[in-house]
Amino acid sequence: MKITYLGHASLSIEAHGQTLLVDPFITANKLAAHIDINTLEANYILLTHAHQDHILDVEAIAERTGAKIISNYEIVTHYEAKGLPGHPMNIGGSWQFDFGKLHMVNAIHTSSFADGSYGGNPAGFVIQTAHHKVYIAGDTALTYDMKLIPKLIGALDLAILPIGDNFTMGVDSAMVASDFVQCDTILGYHYDTFGYIEINHKKAIAKFAKQHKKLILLAIGSYVKI
Repeated sequence: MKITYLGHASLSIEAHGQTLLVDPFITANKLAAHIDINTLEANYILLTHAHQDHILDVEAIAERTGAKIISNYEIVTHYEAKGLPGHPMNIGGSWQFDFGKLHMVNAIHTSSFADGSYGGNPAGFVIQTAHHKVYIAGDTALTYDMKLIPKLIGALDLAILPIGDNFTMGVDSAMVASDFVQCDTILGYHYDTFGYIEINHKKAIAKFAKQHKKLILLAIGSYVKI
């Protein structure tokens, strides 16, 4: 599995010959100016919630690629009304796709479209393939529900956690979250994009290391393989 960081909370994940884009917010992110959305491949687009900094480039990418949008019922219905294909899910549900089994899990946050209309409940995902299990937390506070993930789904290979604070968990809460999901390898995201969520990279990595955990902070456009 190859995971490319596209800035903010945007990811490109290659698994079993399929490409999944997560929360594409690229064209308005100055830090990701070198990422051209017209070159991005996508078979699926996973959306954790409806905030603009997670869905900005959905329509442009979905219209070009024909990617299927996977999200909660409200978000999928919103895009289906625009003629874009989708697969609705809800928290606690799972579905077997051609790239693997996808679980939708709880997140504590808010969710609304740019016009203020209801965006359903926020969520996270666990991607389960034949060889890997990866947790994508989405925008969330620390929650005891995270403890259910290893109990119900099994040991994780990677946890992708927000670490920017203010709107989501910060570094300290993310370290506790890594304990809850029983995963010591963390890919940090949702940081640095705006002034509210800028972090000190060296201090964050050192805090995790002190707890014998690995925090991965990727340059935008770079990737990690698991």
